[in-house]
Amino acid sequence: MTVTLALAGDTMLGRGVAQTLERSGPGALFADDVVEATRAADLFVLNLECCISERGDPWPAPGKPFFFRAPPVATDVLTNLGVDCVTLANNHALDFGEEGLLDTFEHLGPAGIAWVGAGPDAVRARSPVFLEADGFRLAVLGITDHPEDFAATDRRPGVAFADLRREVPAWLVDEVETARGDADALLVTPHWGPNMAPAPVGHVRAAAKAIRDAGATVIAGHSAHVVHGVADGVLFDLGDFVDDYLVDPVLRNDLGLLFFVTLDDAGPSKIEALPLKLDYGHTHVASGEDGAWIRRRFREACLAMGTDVSEEHGRLAIDLGSEESGHRTC
Repeated sequence: MTVTLALAGDTMLGRGVAQTLERSGPGALFADDVVEATRAADLFVLNLECCISERGDPWPAPGKPFFFRAPPVATDVLTNLGVDCVTLANNHALDFGEEGLLDTFEHLGPAGIAWVGAGPDAVRARSPVFLEADGFRLAVLGITDHPEDFAATDRRPGVAFADLRREVPAWLVDEVETARGDADALLVTPHWGPNMAPAPVGHVRAAAKAIRDAGATVIAGHSAHVVHGVADGVLFDLGDFVDDYLVDPVLRNDLGLLFFVTLDDAGPSKIEALPLKLDYGHTHVASGEDGAWIRRRFREACLAMGTDVSEEHGRLAIDLGSEESGHRTC
């Protein structure tokens, strides 16, 4: 049995994106060609980098500059895209406190969207969810290495925090080993490393190896806001999917990729990536010079990790089953 897993990075539906959403409706945020691509996948997982709520107060952390909250209609955006699961393990899930996070659960559940990486307590936040498509069972785990003050506890809602800067904690290794034994494949999706890093930093590379060694089938990270390379089944950073952010003229966070991983019970056999252009609150397929830039950027990032990238039918492609791909290291 083979399934196609779509993966998207930071999906920020608050602030200016929320204004576009409320003014123009759920269909305004993504072009038809993007929606067509996501809905063609068997499963779709993304990083929801905001809460969905109309309540709560900004998190009272000194110096915290950004607070992202989406209106309830944001769930219509996710269902229109065909999203099956979101990870909430990131540094914006509690931007509007526990009320905002708990409301997010209440909005996602009735919409039929599963979530990982956050919960009413630490046990739920650290637990996997299981998605199924055509008899294929995929386990999904979400974690974040920042901020520690968002961490769920035995008595407090929050996110699945793992201090990856030190080491991969034993509880995460246990969760990976257990979840992998209960599914045909396991996706671990970490929010790790600093913003606007052009490549994965040392602790991210070390954590990726440890999580793979524990049994993860695919690792798909986010946090940098720019796409990183792929090596050994690790998509180090998926980049952004929709936002209202200022554009870095060098790293071009307004250009990204939508990933598709072909999976069976032996693991991933192919990774494809569709180039994206992120305008203010609107994402569409990249073309022209924009498309050429992100293609070049991804090829170079992968080549630095020893991974070859080809192009097929307008998508970048990595054949993980070919002899040429070899064994890649993190």
